Formats: sequence, C-alpha cells, structure tokens
Amino acid sequence: MITTEVFKSPCKHPNGLQWSSKGLYVMDQELDDVYILDEKGNINYKYETITENGSGITVGGGFIWTASNGETQARSFKPTDTHKGLIYKLDLETGNYVDKFPTPDGGGIHGIEWDNGFIWVTAFNPKAIYKVDAESYEIVSRFLVDEERLHGLARQDNGIWCAHTSSKKIIKYDIRNGSILESIKLDKDDPYPHGMSIKGNTMWISDANFGGKLHSSTLMGKPCFATITL
Repeated sequence: MITTEVFKSPCKHPNGLQWSSKGLYVMDQELDDVYILDEKGNINYKYETITENGSGITVGGGFIWTASNGETQARSFKPTDTHKGLIYKLDLETGNYVDKFPTPDGGGIHGIEWDNGFIWVTAFNPKAIYKVDAESYEIVSRFLVDEERLHGLARQDNGIWCAHTSSKKIIKYDIRNGSILESIKLDKDDPYPHGMSIKGNTMWISDANFGGKLHSSTLMGKPCFATITL
C-alpha cells in the first residue's frame, strides 16, 4: 500500500477534505453536514448545511465553499434541495447560506479548491478543471483532462493535484496548460481517493465509500482517512 490509514471516519461518506487553520474540514455526502476534525480525528465542530449530495469542500476569503453535486442519492429530500450542480458560499462560523453560483458546465461537481481569490472546480462535460473568480463567479480559464471521474483538488506550487477516483490515480497538472507534472498510482488495497487536501508535505485523502448510481458497486471502498508523504 502507498497510503497510511490515520483514523476512522466520523461520517458514512467523507467526500471532501480541506485543511485550514481551524482543522480538517470534511464534507459528508450522506447527510451533507460539515465536520471540523483535529489531526487525530476528534470532532471539534459540526455544521448542518444547505448542500445537497455534498462532494468537495474548500475554505477561503472568510467563507466555506461546498460542492453541491445535484440530486442526492444517500438521504431523503429536504425543502432546500435544488437537484442542481451548485457551489455554495457558507458562513465560516455557522455554516449558514450566504450565496451560490452554478457549476461552469451546468452539471455535476466533485472537486473544489480555494486559490487566493479564485476557486478551482472540476467539471465533467467536457472533462476539465476550471478557474473561477470568487467574487464575480466568472470563468477565468480552464484546461481539459483525459482521465475519468475528477474528484478532490489540492493546489501545490505551479500545479493542482486532482484525484481520479475510479482509476485510483492522483495527478498533478500544470495550472497554466494542464500538462501532467506528476502522477501517483494507488495500489489495489489503498482507499479510493474522493476528498483530498495537502498539509505541509503530506497529502490527505478520504474514501467516501459511495459509488452512486453512475458507478459500479465494485468501486466502493470503506469510509476512511489516509495519508501519502509527498
């Protein structure tokens, strides 16, 4: 195995990760709650959110940003559900709704990553990673990728890592042109990478243990958190 499992998950489907000064933010795909954990996996805080079919999560500009990946398949519908692909802007202290904007391609979304006033967003039609202005929500740039099932994102140096869940690959793309800078191929016994975040020289990944209706149940692992030393 390439990864090292660090602790058990506090939720059933940990689908998005983001380290910040407050701890490790976790997006639960089942109930759409957000957790803040310490390095040992202890729960420091928990928010209920308006997110539906929660996928990625990031923190920046004084807000939490969550990826709402269309119609939920893991819980009963709520009155606030839209069944649309959206990025939600939430209050940093309460998790309450502040604003929202649609995904760049109008479809689903998994990965989302803050980057100094911009937000990187995964898209499926076409398969691409977009850079969006966090104030105007306008698209600044994009690059296309060949690999399937783009998921967690993490910025590092002149690149952005993207987890490709089904193939168990984590690829670092050049943010200027999308060329591949590095690639990590996980072993058969490693978790399926859904959520991802980098702290120092350590990459953290989470396995959401959820294939969804578009993916085979054979692509389901177990809800866990693991690390990779970069």
